[in-house]
Amino acid sequence: MRVITFLNQKGGVGKTTSCINLGAALSLRGLKCLLVDIDPQGNLSQSAGYDELADGDVTTYEVLNGEDINRAIHKRDSYDVLPTDIRLSAGEIEYISIDRRNYLLKDALGKLKASYDFVLIDCPPSLNVFTLMALTAATEVIIPVQAQYLPLKGVAQIRDTVELVRDRFNQELEITGVLLTFFHSNQNLDKDVLEALEQAFGDKVFKTKISRNNKLAEAPSYGKDVIEYSRNSKGAIQYRALAEELLNMRPQGRT
Repeated sequence: MRVITFLNQKGGVGKTTSCINLGAALSLRGLKCLLVDIDPQGNLSQSAGYDELADGDVTTYEVLNGEDINRAIHKRDSYDVLPTDIRLSAGEIEYISIDRRNYLLKDALGKLKASYDFVLIDCPPSLNVFTLMALTAATEVIIPVQAQYLPLKGVAQIRDTVELVRDRFNQELEITGVLLTFFHSNQNLDKDVLEALEQAFGDKVFKTKISRNNKLAEAPSYGKDVIEYSRNSKGAIQYRALAEELLNMRPQGRT
């Protein structure tokens, strides 16, 4: 089972979009995928159609508090989802004094009864307790980076965060790839950002780039991934290509 966290400490870079659509593309290949939402904003859950969770629903929050993770999973035709909502925000204070708090998600995933090929984790756009839980539970990290100057500046900090977690909590953690999003191949700035990333990360930069696409933007409002919403759109084609590329690569060591 490959457990991959999507990490960027800046919002709006396509992190949630990439998590759900890569999961959909992998599922299309016949692989069993679980998408885990550990962001109190619940954007992944909403994008997958779970925007009105009831008080009695078991979410990520209850799972981290000891509820059976298998009761919390929602099964779709393609991938499964462990959803969350705003109630998870209470955990930022509640978990401060808990022993081994960084391992709560990892421990929960260890109790899964179903066999998954991939677990994809969407974490918050900040370095908080939930991000640390996601990184401690994962073996791999994908870093979505928007093709702009300011998001590029934060990538070095992301790498430092991964190294810190690896040294203190999770020796198996590695960066699998850097994914360029909102990419325009005919714009000089985008080319400059790509060149800078390739200098810093070498062949860990995915060959597949995700361009700005209306179908990608529209799909979440219908509670669907882009493949379900518009199978032949540019965004769907690009995420299928990304899935193919991911299946042919593994973490290659520390970067």
